[in-house]
Amino acid sequence: MAQLATRRPGRPAAATREDVLSLAAERFLAGERVDMQGIARELGLARATMHRWFGTRDVLLGEMLAGLAERRLARIRQRTGGSGAAALLDCFDGFNRELAGTRGLGLLLASEQERGLRILTSSGGVVQPRVVAAIEGLIDDEVRAGAFVPTIPPSTLAYAIVRLAESFLFNDARFGIRGDTDRLREIEAALLGVG
Repeated sequence: MAQLATRRPGRPAAATREDVLSLAAERFLAGERVDMQGIARELGLARATMHRWFGTRDVLLGEMLAGLAERRLARIRQRTGGSGAAALLDCFDGFNRELAGTRGLGLLLASEQERGLRILTSSGGVVQPRVVAAIEGLIDDEVRAGAFVPTIPPSTLAYAIVRLAESFLFNDARFGIRGDTDRLREIEAALLGVG
């Protein structure tokens, strides 16, 4: 009887929340605008369902971007191999270079700069805290393995690495550093103590 009380009336959704995020990521990576109504229509979902799951387009974009970032970081770290600070640097550098070359990200920042920056860089949003946590997890793995001894707490190091990457990849076009992944690598190497 308790199970019946928790069910929502009406028919079940035609697709899942994960289906929405997957289609949003597909469109984003193809350089297309992520449109909630279009995705809902394509998946046969009601607007009310999309609103219940995400609320706003910004939340959908944030969830999608955070999920993409977490998966890419994990894959790049796996592909990088090795251990210690040098392996972390190679992983972070690979991730930064991939971000710099992501067509959808470039288009989002070109067409909706303020919204894009807010979604990507706000500590009160979804993306930045999850990317910081993913980076911290990679650092913690190396610390636990005895392969890396950071000079500052892993949480602070992860936050600094993410904020630094945000500056070089998204924000500071006026200083001529936007997209300068070579200089970003040099500074991340200093933070990680790689000579």
